[in-house]
Amino acid sequence: MENTRLKFISQPFGGVVLLTAINFAFPLTSLAQNPTKQSTTQLNNYTSGQALPTGTQRNTKAPRQLVPSATQVKKNYTQGQTVPAATTPIDTKYTQRQAVPGGTQVNTNYTLGGGDRVRVSVFEVPEYSGEYQIPPGGGLNLPLIGSVSVLGLTTEEAAELITQKYSRFLKRPIITINLLSPRPINIFVAGEVTRAGAYSLNLQAGGGNAPSAQFPTLLSALTTAQGITQSADETRVELRRRIGQGPEQVSVVNLKEIRQTGRIRQDLTLRDGDTIYVPTATTIDLADARNLASSSYAADPTKPRTVALIGEVLRPGSYLVSEGASEGGNANNTTGAPSITGQPTLMRALQLAGGITPEADVRNVAIRRRTRTGNEQSIKVDLWKLLNSGDINQDVILQDGDTIVFPTATEVSRAEATQLATTTLAPSRIQVNVVGEVKAPGVKQVQPNTPLNQALLAAGGFNDARASRTTVDLVRLNPDGSVTKREVKVDIKQGINEQTNPILRNNDIVIVNRSGIAKTGDAVGAFFNPFGTVLGIFRSLFGF
Repeated sequence: MENTRLKFISQPFGGVVLLTAINFAFPLTSLAQNPTKQSTTQLNNYTSGQALPTGTQRNTKAPRQLVPSATQVKKNYTQGQTVPAATTPIDTKYTQRQAVPGGTQVNTNYTLGGGDRVRVSVFEVPEYSGEYQIPPGGGLNLPLIGSVSVLGLTTEEAAELITQKYSRFLKRPIITINLLSPRPINIFVAGEVTRAGAYSLNLQAGGGNAPSAQFPTLLSALTTAQGITQSADETRVELRRRIGQGPEQVSVVNLKEIRQTGRIRQDLTLRDGDTIYVPTATTIDLADARNLASSSYAADPTKPRTVALIGEVLRPGSYLVSEGASEGGNANNTTGAPSITGQPTLMRALQLAGGITPEADVRNVAIRRRTRTGNEQSIKVDLWKLLNSGDINQDVILQDGDTIVFPTATEVSRAEATQLATTTLAPSRIQVNVVGEVKAPGVKQVQPNTPLNQALLAAGGFNDARASRTTVDLVRLNPDGSVTKREVKVDIKQGINEQTNPILRNNDIVIVNRSGIAKTGDAVGAFFNPFGTVLGIFRSLFGF
């Protein structure tokens, strides 16, 4: 009998039958001896909370592959992105909306940081779930796995990292992270803005615990910095952002396009640590500058601004100009400046300064403007275009600290001088003092651009035979404080000209001298009547 069994086993068919029977009789033993060949189907039949049968082991492999295949990598990158080698892990910090470093867009995903409040949910393991306030260092102290740093990660990246940590202890853990309340956004605004500096912007709460909170935008940040200046280049506003330890990403935003088209796709939402830089314009277009001044992200037009007017204006000096009302800001304004309403423009400031003088060159007015970078812009203005063609762009919106220069004309046209005298550029009245041998001496209120001959007529003309009709003295107080006196040969028949009939300025003094006969008669009278002469002196001094 024993020989018969041995003979059966030695046959090929008999050996196969015997091995098959042994395999069915002891399946777990064979698996326990070779755990790396466990059936994946068997392990999947157990949840994370169940104990596996004796002799089995959990699959400790991470459920999500860190190093994808080349095919998977290509699917995760857009056409504009460089596909890394198959052995390089995917950097999930670069989204499809963002170019790989060196591009022109920034990552718009929210990254976690100190102050964020999040909820970490472990599927089917509630004792491991909970709400956490992320500390400044970014480390979350989680059950079973300890501290996990989520600083600079998105919620998806943080969930991926925590999943890897828990996969050592749980079978196929499912981790989700929800942002409950974001931290305030700390940004820095620099360049051509009214008030550059650091700002902390709060988020607008959404429903519940603010899971849909509205993040501040670039435009709202510019408004917080009190708007951009008139020197700004609104077509090249930069939004700078650094993600983790990676390179700084810069996105250029064209605010002019937003203003003209109404499309705000470039109005990026801000993230903590962002920097907004508004560059200085290299050239100034007066039409664009005026449109910029009326935008919501421009400097507040109602805020008073101090400007200086020098050159050929009636009252040179410093003035405070605002949209609602304006007041003179210097000692020269002793006559009382008018209350000017409207936008703080060049024309408003000129009215406060009393208008231009007859010698002003209105075609070459210059505005010197100090930029935030410390340089100076020079803006050329042609007020003649404003008067003749109605070019309102020449009436420039002023900026705090502007200096407006009205140069002296090299040649004054009589026709243009007469025309300017009837415009709002010129003062409504100027005063000149005519003294000496005229019939009605004293201070006379005359129209601007009044010539010398008309001032003499306003004083009643020459005083019969006592006046010298050939020459008069013209005394002028110059803008620099100096006083000049010159002799003018009078010719009543001549029109306006600098030699015989010059245009008068405000506060000019015209002295009509005595004729030779009058001087001789006065000398003889003083000799024979000294008492009368002394009495005349006392009367002139003390008024009796």
